Amino acid sequence: MMYWKDLPVAVLLIAGVIFSISTKRLTPSAALTGFICGVLLYLGSGYTGIIMLTLFFSLGTAATSWGRSQKQGLEKPGDHTRRKYSQVLANSGTAVICALGMLLLPQYATIFLLMLSASLASATADTLSSEMGMLYGKNFYNCITWKKEARGMDGLVSLEGTLFGMAGAAVIAAVYAVAQGFNIVFICIIIAGAAGNYADSLLGATLERRGKLNNDSVNFLSTVFAAFIGLLFGFIFR
Repeated sequence: MMYWKDLPVAVLLIAGVIFSISTKRLTPSAALTGFICGVLLYLGSGYTGIIMLTLFFSLGTAATSWGRSQKQGLEKPGDHTRRKYSQVLANSGTAVICALGMLLLPQYATIFLLMLSASLASATADTLSSEMGMLYGKNFYNCITWKKEARGMDGLVSLEGTLFGMAGAAVIAAVYAVAQGFNIVFICIIIAGAAGNYADSLLGATLERRGKLNNDSVNFLSTVFAAFIGLLFGFIFR
């Protein structure tokens, strides 16, 4: 049974599906996957989780679209504006698992929410650092050797991209802080998001370049790593 307090979420998710398909941001299967992920996030984490997911999608969509014509010649084969369901799961799957943890194990809801926030902070940081760094980055370095390499290759970092990524993580951390109160955890989520973003670059420079992992796997594993960092912070500052 739907209550009035759930109506805005239902409207938001349905509107998101219509917008994503009509503007070709997502394939129909990806939009449906996003809708299901949104429902599960809301069931587990309430408005906090759904707002985080909405901000991740909105910021990611804006960053992907920004300067699109300039990026066309820089992107790797297989990169598309229209996202597939696997990409939705890669970025939000960890957060959904954490939301289900909140739903099934409410006694651990606080730690699961921290992990959820860390995973979405990582996903947001990765998207913004990649999309905006590709556009505005001046120097690109291999995250292992720290030698300069040509932009567009897997596993590169730039100062500009890193700053954009941390700003994205801070947005997610701010949502957590508004819901739970501003304290040291706000900084912890930003750090976890940045750590997940670096893990993404590290996996990109190693396993993805060698063809052992694809981009979706790298994105998912980086959010898992960020959630783990969030878990460690949760035990330290509980």
